[in-house]
Amino acid sequence: MPLESDLYAPVKALLEEQGYVVKGEVRGCDVVGVRGEEPPVIVELKRIFGLGLVLQGIDRLALSDRVYVAVGQWPRQMRNVKKLCRRLGLGLLVIADARADVVLDPLPYKPRANKRKAGRLLGEHRRRVGDPNLGGLAMRAPLMTAYRQEALRCAALLASHGPMAPKAMRAAADVPNAAKILRHDHYGWFERVERGVYALTPQGRTGLEQFAKGPST
Repeated sequence: MPLESDLYAPVKALLEEQGYVVKGEVRGCDVVGVRGEEPPVIVELKRIFGLGLVLQGIDRLALSDRVYVAVGQWPRQMRNVKKLCRRLGLGLLVIADARADVVLDPLPYKPRANKRKAGRLLGEHRRRVGDPNLGGLAMRAPLMTAYRQEALRCAALLASHGPMAPKAMRAAADVPNAAKILRHDHYGWFERVERGVYALTPQGRTGLEQFAKGPST
């Protein structure tokens, strides 16, 4: 793996080809290129992509809107790296085989609104009862979603009333999607005992015990 200083010459050559006067280590900046009266191009060098390099790049944005971060090897998660740099307004250079390649130019970030995802987010927030999940622990315990809450309400009805039809369940509790939940049986909690009538499985009783406080929390 090259040293940081080994990255300087290819970056300098790239900028000089574009008419910049390039100097290294100027007021703490690894590389500074100046062309006429234009804002300077600033490049920060690191052997590998990491948080320290990103923070340096963000800091240099106070000096110029033409800031690149340059690394000595291709990042493993290039798609995510490009997405991060694009959001921050940073350019990205990769130096390989003594050559600097421009992966991304620094441009102002203008996010496109995803109305479908935003609608799903608000819909889940609206349908979820209470606040049953502790933020930051989603990977350590099963997540209590609005769907799971409705499935638990279906399970609770079947546990207390015995086999029921979706229409009766909708009337007995706030389970607007009862028919879909019972039909798809995502958790293996329900079984059809006759046409249009469902009962609770042993796995469903276990689910009820596991999430006993889920729907009302």
